[in-house]
Parts: sequence; structure tokens; C-alpha cells
Amino acid sequence: MTTATIPMAEPDERLKATSTLHKILARPELGSLFGAILVFALFWIVAPSMHGAAQISTILYGASTLGIMAVGVALLMIGGEFDLSAGVAVTSSAMAASLFAYQLSLNVWVGVVFALAVSLVIGFWNGYLVVRTGIPSFLISLGSFLMLFGLNIAVTRGLTGNVASPRISDMDGFATAQSVFAFKLTVFGVQLWGTVVFWVVLVAIATWILLRTKVGNWIYAVGGDAESARAVGVPVNATKIGLFMGVGFCAWLSGMHLLFRFSTVQSGEGYGNEFLFIICAVVGGCMLTGGYGTAIGAAIGAFILGLTTNGIVYAGWENNLRFTFLGAMLLFATLANLWVRKRTEKR
Repeated sequence: MTTATIPMAEPDERLKATSTLHKILARPELGSLFGAILVFALFWIVAPSMHGAAQISTILYGASTLGIMAVGVALLMIGGEFDLSAGVAVTSSAMAASLFAYQLSLNVWVGVVFALAVSLVIGFWNGYLVVRTGIPSFLISLGSFLMLFGLNIAVTRGLTGNVASPRISDMDGFATAQSVFAFKLTVFGVQLWGTVVFWVVLVAIATWILLRTKVGNWIYAVGGDAESARAVGVPVNATKIGLFMGVGFCAWLSGMHLLFRFSTVQSGEGYGNEFLFIICAVVGGCMLTGGYGTAIGAAIGAFILGLTTNGIVYAGWENNLRFTFLGAMLLFATLANLWVRKRTEKR
């Protein structure tokens, strides 16, 4: 009597399969991906009014306006730092472009370039102070937040006598700038704002930087242990300053869309948005301690927030419940990230 034998995988094959599964489960964005699927399924069931191309477009627009900034904030958090001025920096960029061009009667493209310089200088200022003083970025950027918020309102009121920038829709260069920063396109029957394109491109670039370049290695190393990174030749100061300037660039891009979509900007806008950007990054798998996270995860986090904010409206629920959802997601994501990190370290 013969006994059938079941072919067994070689030890190295089993080890390889286990290692591959472990790598997949340890991905920072995996938990947020499951969360996005669950949240989408929930609102798809309870909010039939969400079914439609226009509604999907609205959700993606809300996610993209958060997601553009979440990319820069996520990279900065992976590098071990925070930027609490990110929300008002968007408004500062839009105000700089508008007021500079309007007050001097210039082509609006001159204002766009000026705003880019302003945004990068703000990022450089934050980064430089952090690396030169050793003061936590939380405090440095909080000071910048307060200064920018006050300047946005004071300068606008001083120059215009109003709390909003003057409309610039009739100025030279506005039409071409609007076609670049506030365009629309249709994809598979869904009309999308250009911010979705900017968002996708930024996520792709950030992912490439993190996974395929030495700069990405520097970012993870700096966020994990700055002193150890410095000991092996990583340019810690330059990396951190560059990350802050990256947030400044994202603020400029968001500010230009805001300006050229509406042609005017309220000087008090942006207050509190910095926390939404951080929530996107954390929900997407970034650790508050640095050295861990991905740009893709931050993008998923932004999608979850955009979906939740609009889904609650489509479902007809109390609008303030969005804060309950945000708090719950933040707490759950933090605990999940901590659990995954500990499991990874044990192995």
C-alpha cells in the first residue's frame, strides 16, 4: 500500500512567503486602506445621495485640497518634525500673490512668482530656526502660525481697508494663471478640479523620493534618529530645512488654486487646517515620533477625511459629528500604527 505524499514547500520558500506577508502587513498605509474601504462602504450604504458623478467629484476635490498639503506635512513628519503654520501659510501665499500684483498693478504671474518666494522663505525660516536653536518644531511653527495669522489680517486691512483681498479677475495674466492653477477636466464622466491632478503628481513624486532616492533614506534616517544619521554622514540640517521648504511649496500650490478659483481670498482663512493635514498623515500611517510613514498613506488619509466630511452631509447627519469621526479615526490610527510598529520591531 502506497501512501500519497504531499509536496512540502522548501524551508527557504516558506520563509520567503512569510517574509513577503510580513512586509505587506507592516506597510504603514495598510490600515488606512482598510479604513478607507470601510468608510466608503458605510457612506455608500447610508447616503444614497452620494451616488453620482457630481458627488464623487466633490469628495475628490475636498480630499485633494487636504491631500496636497498632507504630502508635504507627511514627509516632514517622517523626518521627525511638525509645521503648525501650514494652514495659514496657504492663505499667506494667496494673499502675497494677490496684494503684490494688485498694489503695484503688475501682471498676476509676477505675484505668483513672488508668492512662491515668500512660501519658500517661510519654510526656510521655520527649518533654519529648528536646526539652529534646537527648539522643538512644535513651538517654532506655532510662533510662525501666530505671526502669519496676524500679518494676513493686519496687512490686508491696512492696504485695502477690508478683510479680503481685492478681486483680481480682470488683471493681466489672470486667465492663463487660472487655466494652470484652477482648471477642470473630465475623467470617465467625472469632472475633476486640477487639484486632483496636483495631488496625484505630488504623491507620485514624494513616493519616488522616499523609495528610490538617497534623499528618501536621509528623511527616514533623520526622523528615526537624527544623531545616528549625522554620525554616518547624513546632512541632517539640510534635510530638515528642505522638508520645511517642501511644506512651503505645497502651501504655495494650494494658495494659488485658492486665489485663482475665487479671485479673492479671506485673510482669516486657514486657521485650524494644520491639524487636518496632520490628521491625514497620522491616519495614513505616519508616526508622531518620526521615521515611519508613506506619502501614499497620507493620500489615503486625505481621502478618508474628504469622504467623511462630505459623506456626513450626504447622509443628512448632524454636521458636527465630523469632529467625532476625526477624533475617533485619529485615536484608532495612532493605536494601530503603534501596534504595527511594535510587531515589526519584534520580528
